[in-house]
Amino acid sequence: MSIRPHISWADRKACLSRSLPRAGSLRGVNVSPEQFPDPLRDAAASSKNEQTAVLAGGCFWCVEAVYRQLDGVTSVTNGYAGGTSNSADYETVSGGRTDHAEAVEVRFDPSKMSFGQILKVFFSIAHDPTTRDRQGPDVGRQYRSVIFYADDEQKGVAEAYIKQLDAAKVFDRPIVTEVVPLDRFYEAEAYHQDYAARNPTNPYILFTARPKVDKVRKYYKDRIKSAR
Repeated sequence: MSIRPHISWADRKACLSRSLPRAGSLRGVNVSPEQFPDPLRDAAASSKNEQTAVLAGGCFWCVEAVYRQLDGVTSVTNGYAGGTSNSADYETVSGGRTDHAEAVEVRFDPSKMSFGQILKVFFSIAHDPTTRDRQGPDVGRQYRSVIFYADDEQKGVAEAYIKQLDAAKVFDRPIVTEVVPLDRFYEAEAYHQDYAARNPTNPYILFTARPKVDKVRKYYKDRIKSAR
């Protein structure tokens, strides 16, 4: 999935297996989720049945696959956010012509999972927040780490948690995750949705997404959907 600007979707699929590093050399989060603290600050209890978190952490296939495992997550949609263009599609985003990041819109039930817990999974499993404009084999601004906050409460929780993790030296390097307001989320093309589940033997999924799915199922056993 590591690509040159303006490469087509067909060419991208053809080069997946050639561009992948060996499974043992994949870069990612280096700290066990067991060592991760819960956020000291979290969103207040809400009467809403559903809330939304928009996150960018590299290839949206991988981040989506992680969150789809979790009880309390009602839906995950792949898309694009954070750019300068008022439109977005895969070819222009991957070509670096919009400055959008690949992102996921996570809808969740706040009575089962808080915004802070969504962020804990984001930092501990879904991606490596210490690599700027890169996740594993994927390089470019479209793969940057971002929390797109919906309101001041989400902003405060995100900024406080980043400071907490940095102060605790959970990572060997500083967190580079951006915390910025969400302007608009653009839903990605249909073939990108639920990609890992629909393409389990794809080499990129096997080497990059599957290990993260296995990790979330191992460390969050009490939060896994029974049917997934």
